[in-house]
Amino acid sequence: MKTLTIVATMLALTAGAAAAQTVRMGTEGAYPPYNFINDAGEITGFERELGDELCKRAKLDCTWVKNDWDSIIPNLVSSNYDTIMAGMNINEERKQAIDFTQPYTPAMPSAYVALSGDVDVEGDVVVAAQTNTIQASHVAETDATLLEYPTPDETLAAVRNGEAEAVFADKDFLAPFVEESNGELVWVTGFETVVLGEGIGMGVRKSDAELKGKFDAAITSMKDDGSLNELLKKWFGEKALQF
Repeated sequence: MKTLTIVATMLALTAGAAAAQTVRMGTEGAYPPYNFINDAGEITGFERELGDELCKRAKLDCTWVKNDWDSIIPNLVSSNYDTIMAGMNINEERKQAIDFTQPYTPAMPSAYVALSGDVDVEGDVVVAAQTNTIQASHVAETDATLLEYPTPDETLAAVRNGEAEAVFADKDFLAPFVEESNGELVWVTGFETVVLGEGIGMGVRKSDAELKGKFDAAITSMKDDGSLNELLKKWFGEKALQF
């Protein structure tokens, strides 16, 4: 009986250890090329490919969870998933609520886009930005009126329909829309490249230091062998900022 009890206890501990290795990766699924939903309804993009490789290197069994941007940090803190990989720049305000891994992108530039290149984006105009982004915080510190939207697509629509004179967002997100607009959308002169934040990292709960360490080690290994730079070039082009 004692032997059976010991065996049962060991099996329970083993099962618990296995379960602890399953990590739920939270993302928005609406911010290409970082993360988006493909035609098959699956999460894809730079962060999906990167996240899957990081999980493989860290020997973690990872699943992906889609969550709206405006509640993505609260739902991490509430343990609805275990990480955030959603184009989230590292900054001091967010560090008050969660921890970050080392950045897996350099400090990627933001930019202003409008229907005219001579908009005074820091003056008496209306600028659209996605809610709870570093771009929204930046606009709020200027003389412009900030108009916030839940999704990035809505910020662009606001410029097109006249609700806002300009939109401020990650340049890599805006670039395809500018290119495909046939001159309707243009970069605002002098504000084509605005660097904010410390780079994009993976968000984790402050209590998950061990998990953070595993992902930090995996990111370091990808920087060291050049595979992270290859992914950056694949998703953001040959001229993408690299490590």
